[in-house]
Amino acid sequence: MSRVDYRGLAALDAVIDHGSFDKAAAALSITQSAVSQRIRMLENSAGELLIVRSQPPSPTEAGQRLIAHYRQVRLLESALDKRPGELDIRPEIAIAVNADSAATWLQEAVTPLMHSGDCMLQIRLDDQDHTLSMLREGRVFGCVTSETAQVPGTTATPLGIMRYFCVATPEFAARWFPDGMTAETVQRAPVMTFDRKDMLQTRFIAQHTGYTGRYPHHALSSSEGYVRFVEAGFGYGMLPLPQCQRQLQQGQLVDLAPGKWLDVPLIWHMWDIQTPFTRALSDNLIATARKWLL
Repeated sequence: MSRVDYRGLAALDAVIDHGSFDKAAAALSITQSAVSQRIRMLENSAGELLIVRSQPPSPTEAGQRLIAHYRQVRLLESALDKRPGELDIRPEIAIAVNADSAATWLQEAVTPLMHSGDCMLQIRLDDQDHTLSMLREGRVFGCVTSETAQVPGTTATPLGIMRYFCVATPEFAARWFPDGMTAETVQRAPVMTFDRKDMLQTRFIAQHTGYTGRYPHHALSSSEGYVRFVEAGFGYGMLPLPQCQRQLQQGQLVDLAPGKWLDVPLIWHMWDIQTPFTRALSDNLIATARKWLL
């Protein structure tokens, strides 16, 4: 592609971001046929397919690279002074974090930016083992992840360790684990999981009991709801220290494996894009995480 067509890139990004051609057209205030035409011209210029026409549409590898480029350019442009008469369009920054970080220390980290109202944040949740893929694909500016793989063009900064304990209510522990967690009892006792990507329970069970097979489980994709369900005695589960320390001290929850825990190192990965907003976000996020994490 000898010359970048930014109108085409805007259409490509809008289709993927909104999940359809008609919604992209509405967002861009143009017709659906104009969106299709811009993308066809972009594909002709690139010499390859950029969008798989599925439901919802998905980008090809080449399309994802162009979307990543376009979003990085938009971030850089947000740092430029506005010209007289320009609309007050505030820059948007997308980040990906794990649900437990969002439920504990993230609010403190983003408070200065969100209170100012000068920058719009898009916070996307995924398992800490999977948020890096969003960064790699250019869907977010930065991510909190447990992965150590380096992505070209990005900077990785260790944040600290989130320590998880295996907990349950005293009544649940007495019913299902009268003699402690063993390979036999974990095959019967229901455990709370976050979703199919959540491997914390699997890792802890294998580490503590040696059992690597299937076990009964409930699933709830809400960090706060997960805590409430464990507190209600619906199952046992892995909770980060900030979410269970008070309950453990007050006896509302018990540690099912005293002296055992699971440490998850968290890392902040971000594209090397330096604007006042990205620097402020990154600095606040790193400083706050290091206050909360071990």
